[in-house]
Amino acid sequence: MIYRFTIISDEVDNFIREIQIDPEATFFDFHKAILKSTNYRDDQMTSFFICDSDWKKEQEVTLEEMNVNSEVDSWIMSETILNELIEDEKQKLLYVFDNMTERCFFIELSEIITGKNIKTAVCTRNEGEAPKQIVDFEELATTSGSIDLDEEFYGDQDFDMEDFDAEGFDMGSNNA
Repeated sequence: MIYRFTIISDEVDNFIREIQIDPEATFFDFHKAILKSTNYRDDQMTSFFICDSDWKKEQEVTLEEMNVNSEVDSWIMSETILNELIEDEKQKLLYVFDNMTERCFFIELSEIITGKNIKTAVCTRNEGEAPKQIVDFEELATTSGSIDLDEEFYGDQDFDMEDFDAEGFDMGSNNA
Protein backbone atom coordinates (compact mmCIF):
# COMPACT_ATOMS: atom_id res chain seq x y z
CA MET A 1 0.00 0.00 0.00
CA ILE A 2 1.17 3.55 -0.75
CA TYR A 3 -0.08 6.88 0.57
CA ARG A 4 0.02 9.73 -1.98
CA PHE A 5 -0.06 13.14 -0.32
CA THR A 6 -0.66 16.42 -2.13
CA ILE A 7 1.02 19.47 -0.57
CA ILE A 8 0.17 23.10 -1.35
CA SER A 9 1.00 26.52 0.05
CA ASP A 10 -1.21 29.54 0.58
CA GLU A 11 1.85 31.75 -0.07
CA VAL A 12 2.85 30.54 -3.55
CA ASP A 13 0.06 29.87 -6.05
CA ASN A 14 1.90 27.46 -8.34
CA PHE A 15 3.61 25.48 -5.56
CA ILE A 16 2.57 21.84 -5.41
CA ARG A 17 4.31 18.69 -4.27
CA GLU A 18 3.11 15.12 -4.31
CA ILE A 19 4.87 12.65 -2.10
CA GLN A 20 4.31 8.91 -2.14
CA ILE A 21 5.25 7.09 1.02
CA ASP A 22 4.66 3.78 2.78
CA PRO A 23 1.85 4.04 5.39
CA GLU A 24 4.16 2.17 7.78
CA ALA A 25 6.75 4.98 7.55
CA THR A 26 7.01 7.47 10.39
CA PHE A 27 5.99 11.09 10.40
CA PHE A 28 9.74 11.79 10.63
CA ASP A 29 10.24 10.01 7.29
CA PHE A 30 7.47 12.17 5.82
CA HIS A 31 9.06 15.29 7.36
CA LYS A 32 12.40 14.42 5.72
CA ALA A 33 10.68 13.88 2.34
CA ILE A 34 9.02 17.31 2.59
CA LEU A 35 12.33 18.97 3.47
CA LYS A 36 14.04 17.27 0.54
CA SER A 37 11.29 18.26 -1.92
CA THR A 38 11.47 21.92 -0.83
CA ASN A 39 15.24 22.16 -0.27
CA TYR A 40 14.60 23.34 3.29
CA ARG A 41 17.25 23.00 5.99
CA ASP A 42 16.67 20.56 8.84
CA ASP A 43 17.33 23.07 11.63
CA GLN A 44 13.83 24.29 12.52
CA MET A 45 11.18 23.09 14.92
CA THR A 46 8.34 21.69 12.85
CA SER A 47 5.03 20.03 13.58
CA PHE A 48 2.31 18.15 11.79
CA PHE A 49 -1.29 18.72 12.78
CA ILE A 50 -3.99 16.19 11.98
CA CYS A 51 -7.00 18.31 11.00
CA ASP A 52 -10.69 17.83 10.53
CA SER A 53 -12.38 18.51 7.18
CA ASP A 54 -12.40 22.27 7.90
CA TRP A 55 -8.64 22.40 8.66
CA LYS A 56 -9.26 22.70 12.40
CA LYS A 57 -6.23 21.33 14.28
CA GLU A 58 -6.96 18.18 16.26
CA GLN A 59 -3.72 16.32 17.08
CA GLU A 60 -0.15 17.59 16.96
CA VAL A 61 2.84 15.44 16.01
CA THR A 62 6.03 17.21 17.09
CA LEU A 63 9.62 16.85 16.03
CA GLU A 64 10.78 16.71 19.65
CA GLU A 65 9.05 15.74 22.89
CA MET A 66 7.22 18.89 23.96
CA ASN A 67 4.51 17.65 26.26
CA VAL A 68 4.81 18.41 29.95
CA ASN A 69 1.22 17.40 30.71
CA SER A 70 1.03 13.62 31.14
CA GLU A 71 -2.77 13.67 30.79
CA VAL A 72 -2.56 14.57 27.08
CA ASP A 73 -1.38 12.12 24.42
CA SER A 74 2.01 13.06 23.05
CA TRP A 75 2.92 12.22 19.46
CA ILE A 76 6.54 12.45 18.29
CA MET A 77 7.46 12.21 14.60
CA SER A 78 10.16 9.58 14.99
CA GLU A 79 7.89 7.32 17.08
CA THR A 80 4.58 7.73 15.25
CA ILE A 81 3.66 5.64 12.21
CA LEU A 82 1.63 7.47 9.56
CA ASN A 83 -1.24 4.96 9.54
CA GLU A 84 -1.62 5.28 13.33
CA LEU A 85 -3.22 8.70 12.79
CA ILE A 86 -4.05 8.72 9.08
CA GLU A 87 -6.37 6.09 7.64
CA ASP A 88 -8.72 7.68 5.14
CA GLU A 89 -8.40 9.40 1.79
CA LYS A 90 -8.98 13.15 1.94
CA GLN A 91 -7.51 13.31 5.47
CA LYS A 92 -6.15 16.82 5.99
CA LEU A 93 -2.92 17.81 7.73
CA LEU A 94 -0.94 20.95 8.32
CA TYR A 95 2.85 20.94 8.29
CA VAL A 96 4.09 23.98 10.22
CA PHE A 97 7.61 24.68 8.97
CA ASP A 98 8.08 28.14 10.53
CA ASN A 99 6.81 28.13 14.10
CA MET A 100 7.64 31.78 14.76
CA THR A 101 5.14 32.97 12.15
CA GLU A 102 2.91 29.85 11.98
CA ARG A 103 3.60 29.39 8.27
CA CYS A 104 2.58 26.00 6.97
CA PHE A 105 1.78 23.68 4.10
CA PHE A 106 -1.68 22.26 3.55
CA ILE A 107 -1.55 18.51 3.00
CA GLU A 108 -4.20 16.05 1.93
CA LEU A 109 -4.02 12.29 1.60
CA SER A 110 -5.16 12.37 -2.01
CA GLU A 111 -4.95 8.64 -2.74
CA ILE A 112 -4.35 5.28 -1.10
CA ILE A 113 -2.76 3.05 -3.71
CA THR A 114 -3.38 -0.61 -2.96
CA GLY A 115 -1.48 -3.56 -4.37
CA LYS A 116 1.84 -1.67 -4.54
CA ASN A 117 4.65 -1.05 -2.10
CA ILE A 118 7.37 1.56 -1.75
CA LYS A 119 10.54 1.39 0.33
CA THR A 120 11.43 5.07 0.66
CA ALA A 121 9.41 8.23 0.18
CA VAL A 122 9.54 9.79 -3.28
CA CYS A 123 8.42 13.16 -4.58
CA THR A 124 6.39 12.38 -7.72
CA ARG A 125 5.29 15.93 -8.52
CA ASN A 126 7.43 19.02 -8.00
CA GLU A 127 5.98 22.26 -9.36
CA GLY A 128 6.78 25.85 -8.42
CA GLU A 129 9.26 27.30 -6.00
CA ALA A 130 8.72 26.60 -2.32
CA PRO A 131 8.10 29.65 -0.15
CA LYS A 132 11.09 30.87 1.83
CA GLN A 133 11.63 28.61 4.81
CA ILE A 134 12.06 31.43 7.31
CA VAL A 135 10.81 34.99 7.04
CA ASP A 136 12.10 37.42 9.63
CA PHE A 137 9.68 39.79 11.30
CA GLU A 138 11.14 42.94 9.70
CA GLU A 139 10.83 41.42 6.24
CA LEU A 140 7.30 40.30 7.03
CA ALA A 141 6.34 43.86 7.99
CA THR A 142 7.82 45.34 4.80
CA THR A 143 6.27 42.76 2.46
CA SER A 144 2.84 42.96 4.03
CA GLY A 145 2.84 46.75 4.01
CA SER A 146 2.98 49.05 6.96
CA ILE A 147 1.21 47.95 10.06
CA ASP A 148 -1.59 50.43 10.67
CA LEU A 149 -1.99 50.87 14.41
CA ASP A 150 -5.00 53.14 14.31
CA GLU A 151 -7.81 53.04 16.86
CA GLU A 152 -9.46 50.10 15.11
CA PHE A 153 -6.33 47.98 15.64
CA TYR A 154 -6.98 48.03 19.37
CA GLY A 155 -10.63 47.14 19.06
CA ASP A 156 -13.28 49.51 20.31
CA GLN A 157 -12.87 52.91 18.71
CA ASP A 158 -15.01 54.42 21.48
CA PHE A 159 -12.37 53.47 24.06
CA ASP A 160 -12.02 56.08 26.80
CA MET A 161 -9.32 55.83 29.46
CA GLU A 162 -11.70 57.44 31.96
CA ASP A 163 -13.85 54.29 31.79
CA PHE A 164 -11.24 52.55 33.97
CA ASP A 165 -11.21 52.86 37.73
CA ALA A 166 -7.74 54.06 38.71
CA GLU A 167 -8.30 52.97 42.34
CA GLY A 168 -7.96 49.32 41.34
CA PHE A 169 -4.43 49.83 40.07
CA ASP A 170 -1.24 50.50 41.99
CA MET A 171 -0.23 53.65 40.14
CA GLY A 172 3.33 54.29 41.27
CA SER A 173 3.04 53.90 45.02
CA ASN A 174 5.83 51.92 46.67
CA ASN A 175 4.18 49.63 49.17
CA ALA A 176 6.79 46.93 48.89
